[in-house]
Amino acid sequence: MLLAFDVGNTNIVLGVYRGKKLWNYWRVSTDPHKTADELGILVKSLFDYAGLDLQMIDAVAISSVVPPLILPLVEFAREYCKVSPLVIGPGVKTGMPIKFDNPREVGADRIVNAVAAYENYGGPVIVVDFGTATTFDAISAKGEYLGGAIAPGIGISTEALFEKAAKLPRVELVRPTSVIGKNTVASMQAGIVFGFIGQIEGIVSRMKKELKGDAFVVATGGLAELFARETPVIDKMDPLLTLEGIRIIYERNNPD
Repeated sequence: MLLAFDVGNTNIVLGVYRGKKLWNYWRVSTDPHKTADELGILVKSLFDYAGLDLQMIDAVAISSVVPPLILPLVEFAREYCKVSPLVIGPGVKTGMPIKFDNPREVGADRIVNAVAAYENYGGPVIVVDFGTATTFDAISAKGEYLGGAIAPGIGISTEALFEKAAKLPRVELVRPTSVIGKNTVASMQAGIVFGFIGQIEGIVSRMKKELKGDAFVVATGGLAELFARETPVIDKMDPLLTLEGIRIIYERNNPD
């Protein structure tokens, strides 16, 4: 069984695969200071609750945008799972040409998403990932990673608004009933939600023009569900796209 780690700046999503089937997955907060032993205790607790055993794991694959956590995760895999993990990064076979000025600059999560999106939906395809940053990635009809756009994430944008404007409160991120808010909270919710929808629609529209084709658009990440419901430009909401990409890349590097 494969244990896949998707390490983001805000959350870690980990999933257990048997072949192509995802058996279970969990989402936990990212702590860049965790040690291998602390990770071991955390994962064992999750496994125990789900009726799984770490001894069932015979492979580990890691995609991380948090460099301080890579070594502890590698140590965890070797100590607790008795395997040498695949760390997705430069030199790992992805099966996707990277048409970027410097391919080493592209985050592992963006490549993993691109691989899974092209494998599952074909191309051209655009991936919108709602994480700490909101990323937009374009993949050609030939399956080439072309590049994309990075915008401030919804969470950090709303937190900055609360911190920098003394009279504005912290608000819950929910769909407002109207774009014309009748109070401060409703006005902030309208600006945040419909403002980001405008951003999504604008960037996707421009990307489609540059791709010169009717690109399929897939959304992933923690807040994908909220925004996928609110705009017709998103064709598919796939919250576990990154885990699927990790599995695919692992299999391409370990075909047996």
